[in-house]
Amino acid sequence: MIRILLAEDQAMVLQGLKMMMETDVELKVTGEAGNGKEAVQLCESGIFDIAVLDIRMPVMDGLEAARIIRSRWPSMKILMLTTFNDDDYAMEALKSGANGYMLKEAEPEALLRAIKSCLAGGLSLQEDVAAKVIPRLLMKERQLPDIDPAITSREKDILRLVGEGRSNAEIASELSLSLGTVKNHISVVLDKLDLRDRTQLAIYAIRHHVV
Repeated sequence: MIRILLAEDQAMVLQGLKMMMETDVELKVTGEAGNGKEAVQLCESGIFDIAVLDIRMPVMDGLEAARIIRSRWPSMKILMLTTFNDDDYAMEALKSGANGYMLKEAEPEALLRAIKSCLAGGLSLQEDVAAKVIPRLLMKERQLPDIDPAITSREKDILRLVGEGRSNAEIASELSLSLGTVKNHISVVLDKLDLRDRTQLAIYAIRHHVV
């Protein structure tokens, strides 16, 4: 069972999202919060596999909650869910450590896929949001130095696939490696580049034109 923490300040929307998510027998909303502060408090007393957070909420918004959750529970995945098709919000979400950014208007199947992709280690961006965000990432730092020379050819292959949003299982299949080997490579690359998590790794790959 995949344990979901769902944070949404509108009760009717929260219940609708919960019902939709639980149409998949693998998914179970085991924590409900009306704002970011409540979401963080629930993390202190419960164990969740993924937090699905609305961006704009009272008391504490989803971006701040994401930053706290990422720093205190780094293994938990985070999917931002919002009505705002805004590349600034999406950029901030990625900087906050989110593993994905989806719109509430997305098809139910797309949202379910996004949850599972985040859990598998992928980076899930709504297509029209990605169309805005990726060019910004590419343009933001044109003068960045070349990729760190400490990165080996194999590690660069893995970095490229992470930047494309592939899961560990997909990377393992693509490169004919074991899942454990892929995880080890990613840990080594994170250490070499002094990056915090997979999301930062994907952004690094895009900015340094590895993808």
